Amino acid sequence: MNETPYPQHTALSLAASSVPVLPLRRGKVPFGNCTACVDNACGGRPNMKVPGPCWCAAPCHGWAAATTDPAVIVSRAWAAAWRQAVCVAYHPGGAGLTVVDLDDADAIAWARTALPATRTVPTSRGEHWIYRGAMTSRNAVRPGVDIKSTMAYARWLGYGTGTIAALPDAVRALVVKEPSPAPRASQALPGLLRGGQGECPHRTPVFLDRGVAMAEQRITEASSAVHATVYRTFLAVLSTHGQCGCLTDAHVARLFTAAQAKGESARHCADAWTNARTTLGL
Repeated sequence: MNETPYPQHTALSLAASSVPVLPLRRGKVPFGNCTACVDNACGGRPNMKVPGPCWCAAPCHGWAAATTDPAVIVSRAWAAAWRQAVCVAYHPGGAGLTVVDLDDADAIAWARTALPATRTVPTSRGEHWIYRGAMTSRNAVRPGVDIKSTMAYARWLGYGTGTIAALPDAVRALVVKEPSPAPRASQALPGLLRGGQGECPHRTPVFLDRGVAMAEQRITEASSAVHATVYRTFLAVLSTHGQCGCLTDAHVARLFTAAQAKGESARHCADAWTNARTTLGL
C-alpha cells in the first residue's frame, strides 16, 4: 500500500507550485537507474545544472530526476515508477529552499536555541525546518542534523506550520568545514620543514593561484579524452592542495567552470571530484 495516497496527484500539485518532484519507492529511496543508465553507463545526466528528465526519459539519477514538467510526471516512462511509489520527494535546492533535517529530540532542542524559527514539518523521527534560499547539502553536520538543499532530495511530508524564514548564516555555517591545521613543526627533525616556519607553503596565494590557473589551462586545452583529463587534473590539484585546507569554494568553482566549458556536466564534475578525493583518501 502506498504511504502517500495518489502520490502522482501530489507530485502534480507540487510541480504546479514550481517544486521539482520525483517518486520514491519503498524504503523512501529513489528508483534505481534504468538499464541504459545503470552505473552511469549513459555518461551521466546531460543537464545537471538544473533538475529535469534524463535523455532516457525514466526517473533516473536520483535527485536529478526531479522535475516540474507535468508532461514528464504523467509520461509512460514514469508510469511504472508511480505504480510502485510509496511517497513523493522533492529537490529543495531546485525550489530555492533548504531543509534542516532534525532526526531526534536532541537535535530539535539544539535547533530551537541555535536557529531562527521557520516553517516546521513533523517527520517520523523528528522535524524538517525549511528555509528560503539554497545552499550546499551535507549530512551529519552535527549529531542528528543533515542539510538538504542542492543535489539532494527530501521526502514531501506536507506543508507544515509557520512562515518560511530566510536562510540564516547559522545554517550556512554548518556545512563549512574548518581547514586542516598547518603541519606542526617537528621537535625532533626541524630541518625537514621547508622554509623553517612550520607553515603550509600552499597557503601562499601566488603558489595556489598558479596551480589552479595551470589546472584550468590543462582542461581548456584538452582536445580529446576530456573526461579523463578533468579527472586527472582534479587528482593532481587535490594531491597537492587537498590535505591542508588551502582550496576554497572559489577555486573549485574555477575548475568546474573550465570543465563545463569543455562540455562536462555539473554531475560529471562532482563525480570526478568525489572520485579523486576518494582515491587520495581525503
